[in-house]
Amino acid sequence: MTLRCDQSPVWAELQAHFAASGRGFDIRDAFRADAGRFGALSFEAPEVFADLSKNRIDAPTLTLLLKLARDCGLEARRDALLRGDPVNHTEGRAVLHTALRAPASSGAPFNAEVQASLDAMLAFAEGVRRGDRGAITDVVHIGIGGSDLGPAMVVQALQAFGRRDLKLHFVSNVDGHDLAPVLAGLDAQHTLFVIASKTFTTQETLANAQAAKAWFLAAGGTDVARHFVATSSNTAAAAAFGIDTAFGFWDWVGGRYSLWSVIGLPIAIAVGAENFRALLAGAHAMDQHFATTPLERNLPVLLGLIDVWYRNFHGFTSRSVAPYHQGLRRLPAYLQQLEMESNGKGVDLDGNALSLGTSPVVWGEAGTNGQHAYFQMLHQGTDVIPVEFIAVKRPNFGVSGELADKLADQHRKLLANCLAQSQALMQGKTAAEALTEKAPTASATLDRDVLARHRSFPGNRPSTTLLLEALTPRSLGALIALYEHRVFVTGALWGINSFDQWGVELGKALCNQLLPRLASGDATGLDGSTAGLLKRLLAA
Repeated sequence: MTLRCDQSPVWAELQAHFAASGRGFDIRDAFRADAGRFGALSFEAPEVFADLSKNRIDAPTLTLLLKLARDCGLEARRDALLRGDPVNHTEGRAVLHTALRAPASSGAPFNAEVQASLDAMLAFAEGVRRGDRGAITDVVHIGIGGSDLGPAMVVQALQAFGRRDLKLHFVSNVDGHDLAPVLAGLDAQHTLFVIASKTFTTQETLANAQAAKAWFLAAGGTDVARHFVATSSNTAAAAAFGIDTAFGFWDWVGGRYSLWSVIGLPIAIAVGAENFRALLAGAHAMDQHFATTPLERNLPVLLGLIDVWYRNFHGFTSRSVAPYHQGLRRLPAYLQQLEMESNGKGVDLDGNALSLGTSPVVWGEAGTNGQHAYFQMLHQGTDVIPVEFIAVKRPNFGVSGELADKLADQHRKLLANCLAQSQALMQGKTAAEALTEKAPTASATLDRDVLARHRSFPGNRPSTTLLLEALTPRSLGALIALYEHRVFVTGALWGINSFDQWGVELGKALCNQLLPRLASGDATGLDGSTAGLLKRLLAA
């Protein structure tokens, strides 16, 4: 039996529990009352250690949330996803990104086809690295959405595993200011372009691809087929463009889940086949954890349940992600699409309007940069925003000697900042404590009590810390898969389809209608605002 979470009898139990103790829950009191809280609320998953102890949860809360998950049939929904049932019911498709990272002979759906596609893509990537297409020094990947965000994030995160003589560039925005500066520094004879579009019809991607082709020919390039490759199932359209090497994939590969497929070609070129397979292996290990671990210790499930607790009971509308590793600086942008495009829905599986909140706003910045930008709001603002800290124990700078020692010291400072921020969010500071301190930059004439109120922090602000031993292809794969499954958990409980994205279609259709008007100036039938802006843009 499957239920939308607010239709379960357990929902009323959770509401009563929240009213009785959840609303006033204080993390600081919980630590004072339970010396073993950290141990009880820390969990291990493949490559990821999670400290959930600084969240507004306790054993009774988790017991009820787990009861809710079972009553709503979460395990059955998970199993349907993993075996390839058409869980994307509005498009009649399976959702099998997990099959893309399953090892050979695993029995996963489409395993033979997946392995053949993977082998062909990795062989091509190794050929590029080996020089089969000439001395390629730069690879320009042109895509948008999931076909850009995933590969770009992974290549950046795994920079330590790449080659210094091979540079990867990512272009996605149809704004020419994205493409032009990339092309400005390239040599056409030493550049490979990867055009990523499943249908080879994506407006932004094709516009950038055509511009890149024009630049290539104008810069003396003569062999388009040698310098352009596609990750697309529309081989006819790619051939018409001049491309004779295209890697196709299946309709059950959603854009935001596609980095594991041939869309990951730039990743494979950047880090090599062995590291790409390690990325897949890490994700598969997390898949197995999600598929087989009891819900009480299942990290994607626990994180998803906490998300429901915060979104639907505490009313927290956003979550900040703060990775304390420069290599993960694009992870928040990747997670924005993964979560908000997946779960930003207003109707349930039956098309009924929801009366509960779904996806929170996901946003963030790499630490310590974020501390000097938006952390002020996290600590003293009027909204409570749960924060997700991601820390990496062992750095990989790729240097030695005195510089290595200096950077190791900086890494300790980075980790100290990460721990300090989560500690400060929880502990806060009372006005009485502020009165005992002397702040060097404080006004000498302002009333001491007024100043103390300005310098106090409410505390009791929740956070989760995810810890990786090192940032490697395997650990990154596991981390991404963790987030994928967490998003599925919340979507399943809310009773929504996490795998369609109809919300982006209307804007695309209207763009196609407006494009010729920007040439003709015809504003007939447009609303007043759009007509006025059109005329303003076309005015001499």
